[in-house]
Amino acid sequence: MEPSGHPVNPLEQALHAARALVLADLVAGKVAEADVVSLVEDSVAQRRWWVEQWPEGAGYVAGLVAQDVQDALLERYGRWPLCPVCGQGDPHALDVEPELGPDPHWVCHKAGVKVASLGSLGIATGGASS
Repeated sequence: MEPSGHPVNPLEQALHAARALVLADLVAGKVAEADVVSLVEDSVAQRRWWVEQWPEGAGYVAGLVAQDVQDALLERYGRWPLCPVCGQGDPHALDVEPELGPDPHWVCHKAGVKVASLGSLGIATGGASS
């Protein structure tokens, strides 16, 4: 084991940050159950290989993990995160933009607005920020 306080490499930092941002949004949506958190862990494990192959993509990992979790939730539970902007019509999920790029954020394509940065859904939906 490395001594505590040892600097974490940038790839691990990117993966830890991605995990924290997605978990913050899951907590904001009150869907951070154990099985859902394991979806985040699965995605982080898969993206670790991806970012090891392409270190320049480290800044894109958070958005990719968010999309992975969103896809996995859709298969098992339904749409997440639901749009907090549109109060009428069918409930719909927000999308991550850019699909592959830095500074990922949640957008509502129906209203054409940026709702929140990844990790900040709690603020956008009136919940507490962490």
